[in-house]
Amino acid sequence: MNKKFLTILLSIIIILVMFTVLTLTLNMMNSIIVLMHLVVIWIIVDFIFFIIKKCRKKPFKFYFQGIIAMVLTAVYLTFGWYFAHNVVATDYNLTTDKDMNSLRIVQISDSHIGATFHYKEFSQYVDTMNKENPDVVVITGDFVDDDTSKEDMIQSCKALSKFKTKYGVYFVYGNHDKGYYGKEYRGYDGNDLAKELKKNGVKVLEDESVLLNNKFYIVGRQDYSEVEKGGTRASAKDLVKNLDCNKYIIMLDHQPNHYKEEKNANVDLVLSGHTHGGQLIPITYSGEWLGMNDKTYGYEREKNTDFIVSSGIGDWSIKFKTGCVAEYVVIDINK
Repeated sequence: MNKKFLTILLSIIIILVMFTVLTLTLNMMNSIIVLMHLVVIWIIVDFIFFIIKKCRKKPFKFYFQGIIAMVLTAVYLTFGWYFAHNVVATDYNLTTDKDMNSLRIVQISDSHIGATFHYKEFSQYVDTMNKENPDVVVITGDFVDDDTSKEDMIQSCKALSKFKTKYGVYFVYGNHDKGYYGKEYRGYDGNDLAKELKKNGVKVLEDESVLLNNKFYIVGRQDYSEVEKGGTRASAKDLVKNLDCNKYIIMLDHQPNHYKEEKNANVDLVLSGHTHGGQLIPITYSGEWLGMNDKTYGYEREKNTDFIVSSGIGDWSIKFKTGCVAEYVVIDINK
């Protein structure tokens, strides 16, 4: 009994030390994430040992559960850290009956510059994405975070100028790009971000569309957060009503929340992000279960519309991904 008590006490001390170190090196949120995983895994391990003890009909000499739980948590979250910081390419191949040449799109979403990487790493990712030979690059929101420094923002915008495409780079705002805490908090606002993007050849679309090669449109929606702040954004139907429906229509909408509206507007392809692919197991699909999102991650076809949700190339405050991977998306569209 004394040995068990000492083992538990030692485990608690180790946990407190670990929590303190994580809070100082990462932040409070990630420390809580680690602690929550540890508690859940510890409960599971305790239950398994309880069953084993009942079967073997004699107690264990030492209390191994705490050590095993800490090791399993460390291994599990090490994979989660890797998945959040190791960016991969995810490929989709789509077809259309509309008259257009083959088209390769590279989609970047939710980079949240400064969270899991800074501008130097982002510049390297741009070099990697350039090797995909994109015809067009689209950025579907949350390029920067509320805590992205002004220097990070400026230099990351400069990195976008390195893209070599036929049709350019296009951007729509996410809910974090304009900042939730006012210009004084990070030293710039959404207008300053737009100026830097435009300075580096990026076209910012706010409820606007552009016709490219006389074959396809890119339509950029204002983010739904504008409505939540008391503003407005155009409906999908209004955005496409003056477009030639015989041409392929690509809609950029940061939050995957309005699939019914977009498919009824006969959009061909909708690209989104925002969900971070569900981020962590078991909350992965909670956004869908609660009716907050129409889809959490990946590809779906409804009626005549293809929908793709990216898990994002970066991350926000949470530094782990256990329900998905960090990615940029490569989409090939062929007649």
